[in-house]
Amino acid sequence: MALAGTAATGRDAIEFLERDCPDVLLVDLGLPDVSGLEVIRHAVRLCPAIDIMVITVFGDEASILAAIEAGATGYLLKDSSHRELIGHILDLRAGGSPISPVIARRLLGRMRTSSTATEPPVQHTAIQVNPLTGRETEVLQLIAQGYTYAEVGEALGISLHTVTSHIKNSYRKLSVCTSGAAVARVAALGLLKEP
Repeated sequence: MALAGTAATGRDAIEFLERDCPDVLLVDLGLPDVSGLEVIRHAVRLCPAIDIMVITVFGDEASILAAIEAGATGYLLKDSSHRELIGHILDLRAGGSPISPVIARRLLGRMRTSSTATEPPVQHTAIQVNPLTGRETEVLQLIAQGYTYAEVGEALGISLHTVTSHIKNSYRKLSVCTSGAAVARVAALGLLKEP
């Protein structure tokens, strides 16, 4: 990994993005001049292939949803060590969506609430079919509990590459593009066990 640049303000970040498109953008939402959300929107427009991870103290639902809608592909609270942050960046580049466990729980709670409010009641006689293999379901179960990809591999005795392959297969089978959406889809099918 190489540091492509730093910016102390949102305007500096936008000017940097107009000159260069790094692979990964780490952005705080609480910048001194413009919102980090504005930086994210510019990054998505200027550098469509960029992976964006929010690293912030803002863990409220409105900030989380606004960042994801703006184009963030990861959302971490500022409690990770430098070593953990490097792991999260590698997970992001491998196709994952690193999310702090507390944030993942909030999103899952919101999805459960909104799905029960908007969906008709499920017929208990209907059989829920799991399109995933047992291993893919195990991987998503651990992701839902806040494990990193590396921790999932260690817990299941498989390589990081195999974890990534299982996740990509899950995305394809579930027609989703983030781990949060995959976990929500499997949870909606009633296939995730309580931690």
